[in-house]
Amino acid sequence: MPDLWNAPNRTNPLDALVRIPGSKSLTNRWLILAAISDGECRINHPLQARDTLLMAKALASLGSSVEIQDDAFVVTPGRSSESVEVDCGLAGTVMRFVPPVAALNSGSVRFDGDPHARVRPMKQIISALRDLDIEINDDGRGTLPFTVVGKGSVSGGSVTIDASDSSQFVSALLLAGCRYDEGVTIVHSGSALPSMPHIEMSVEVLREVGIQVDVDIQDSTNASWTVHPGTPKSFTVTVEPDLSNAAPFLAAALVCGGSVTIPDWPTQTTQAGDALVSLLPKLGAVVTRNGTDLVVTGGPEIKGIDVDLHDVGELTPVIAALCALATGPSTLRGIAHLRGHETDRLAALATEINKLGGKVSETPDGLHIEPAALHGGQFATYSDHRMAMAGAVLGLA
Repeated sequence: MPDLWNAPNRTNPLDALVRIPGSKSLTNRWLILAAISDGECRINHPLQARDTLLMAKALASLGSSVEIQDDAFVVTPGRSSESVEVDCGLAGTVMRFVPPVAALNSGSVRFDGDPHARVRPMKQIISALRDLDIEINDDGRGTLPFTVVGKGSVSGGSVTIDASDSSQFVSALLLAGCRYDEGVTIVHSGSALPSMPHIEMSVEVLREVGIQVDVDIQDSTNASWTVHPGTPKSFTVTVEPDLSNAAPFLAAALVCGGSVTIPDWPTQTTQAGDALVSLLPKLGAVVTRNGTDLVVTGGPEIKGIDVDLHDVGELTPVIAALCALATGPSTLRGIAHLRGHETDRLAALATEINKLGGKVSETPDGLHIEPAALHGGQFATYSDHRMAMAGAVLGLA
């Protein structure tokens, strides 16, 4: 039998304040930079969840010391010459960000993860690392499992990569590339880059620790980045709340009526979740600020939308759940890359919403959702936390 969780159902308006944990994307970027920095680093208010704990464990296996002290990761950088194994779980940041760092060690590092991790796109990052003269043994699969044979250093240089499947390919090379002898120049060659805010986030954190990064973006299909060689200076940071993880709580205001408040919403951020501020009003919400708090108030109905989510694909499951409860049709575009995430999120959303009486069809690059009367039932999550968010939003109704 599946492990069932009864999503809460709510029939009266909300008046709630929800404090969101730290950003996963920022937590794992700061952990990478701490492990290749010049001294002890402290990361306050991180997300402590499976993906970030797997990242901490992976970096510890490469020789760094990673301790949890109260609400902080304390990292002392180090390297190892031993042969080790890294469990990536389902975490894209671990399977993509850590191999370029492992190449700086002088031992062999084997990467593997959950069964579905073995079908997530990895060929591009493997090919890029080989182009930088890094030895990788994958038996020709282009996926997990594979072994990085470290030589203690990486010369670096220029590499061309098709990052249209995941912006993480670019971020992975940027973050570790500052410790390569010549730095790294990454040229994107392919169709439109997804999730550009995540690359902007990587550039920003590198600059915050004193690394020079040059960016040349003509458009989403023609872009390059150069990270110059250098050692990140030690740092103490406080991680922003994970704005994407605020999505189901803010969505609750639209489903139930009333208001939901998220404290400490940043006024400037590279997080993709900040797009909720502009997306939720299109669905019928009123979004206001009360000092540093973000307040979302539900309207009389949820409206259908036609929107391109290419840069903020991680919000798709919650937005799709809201669209399934809307009074008009919706089309979600630009998100074909979600087929290569923790699960095929497009197929999973269509399947699970339709099981509840929905009318969702897949398109070449997204979903089309027609209004329908939904009913209760089981909503499978496919071991994907964002699918769980979608199910929780639907359960409220």
